[in-house]
Amino acid sequence: MNEAKRNLDRSDSPAAEQRQRARTMSRKEMARQFRQQVASGGVDPELQALAAELEATRPKLRADCAEGPRPCPYVSCKFNLYVDVNPRTGSVKMNFPDKELWEIGDTCALDVADRGGITLEEVGAIMNLTRERVRQLETRGLTSLRVIADDEPRNPPPPPGGARKVFDDDDY
Repeated sequence: MNEAKRNLDRSDSPAAEQRQRARTMSRKEMARQFRQQVASGGVDPELQALAAELEATRPKLRADCAEGPRPCPYVSCKFNLYVDVNPRTGSVKMNFPDKELWEIGDTCALDVADRGGITLEEVGAIMNLTRERVRQLETRGLTSLRVIADDEPRNPPPPPGGARKVFDDDDY
């Protein structure tokens, strides 16, 4: 990184101090932490019981979850904004490494979507990203959708005379 960028990164603005970058943990790092935990005495039985209880009460449908507790305690849900799991690599990204789950305003992407359209700044604040990064992701997503839409086979419009006649073997 050049010197000018280093100086920009260390800006003294209050916004730069409030926002901490997301932290990604690889599968290797998580496996190492698990092995260390097992070596130091294993997993706490109370923690295992709590995890089992949470999994048993976890909503299966959006209707079950819409009126559920907020902040949403089910961080393993793919719509939870606290962590993101990369399906290709299995790595886990902590979107808010400096905050606990209950300190985040919005924890469910479906709740945000139910509110309707929001600005890039609001999305950035919810996802702990800059406005420019949100714009880049929006552009990439829209491009992907256009490619998918262009690849789908389209049904030809019906002929002007109505539906096409299907011929039987008797017609020949």
